[in-house]
Amino acid sequence: MSNPERTMDAPVAEALERLYERYDDRAWVDPDPLALLYGFDDVRDREIAGLVASSLAFGGVRQIMRSVEIALAPMAGSPAAFLAETPPAEFRRIYEGFRHRWATGDDLAAVLAGAAAMIAADGSLEAGFRSKLDPGGETVIEALADFAGRIVCGVDDDGACLLPSPCRRSACKRLNLFLRWMVRRDAVDPGGWEVPAAMLVVPLDRHMHRFGLALGLTGRRQADLQTALEITAAFRRVSPADPVKYDFALTRLGIRDDDDRAELLGRLGIA
Repeated sequence: MSNPERTMDAPVAEALERLYERYDDRAWVDPDPLALLYGFDDVRDREIAGLVASSLAFGGVRQIMRSVEIALAPMAGSPAAFLAETPPAEFRRIYEGFRHRWATGDDLAAVLAGAAAMIAADGSLEAGFRSKLDPGGETVIEALADFAGRIVCGVDDDGACLLPSPCRRSACKRLNLFLRWMVRRDAVDPGGWEVPAAMLVVPLDRHMHRFGLALGLTGRRQADLQTALEITAAFRRVSPADPVKYDFALTRLGIRDDDDRAELLGRLGIA
């Protein structure tokens, strides 16, 4: 049975901190779609680019990078201006023929239309997200469900596959990744949104799930929302103000294949 009060030993927590310090450097980012956000200094541009990049963050990383570059190309360096000046009906024409694995240009167009509608109503994606954020809440999940629902709802069924809702118990890995990029501020994550980092939830992919199981942070075999919340709760007891702090370092470690990997995994007690 899963135990939501799982924690980690002090030596493991210290190893995680050393791991974070090692990987808190943009030199480790490429290849990662996050690297494509660094060129957007305006947070209003960055939030749209981040939504596109995170929505397409599935499959092989080189394929992801190429698809995100193709998706951002029509925006000509200013995603905010593109959404403000382009009639929503034009999105389907602009992205006709776009495909990223099973996602089509219609799926991407639906997400952009929903994002444009939120920006028109609230002024920005950040404002739309924060409108349902409970500052006293433990996590962002309630606001995230509203955010995903508003963008997908009212357009059509296209786009729902790119923005799954936590209401369906999805771990929402890509949306939580988007929030990590937009909320946290360090050498890797550019931030820009005024949302408490303490409320973030780990973007649960297979690497993070594996680490969570190996470190005893969860006993759940399903990579679902409850598992993501359990792993986040364990990290929160180590880093209350920033429970997603170790996500980038652990996922870098998970995909690396070099001579340091075994030694670093050994520090964490992972075979």
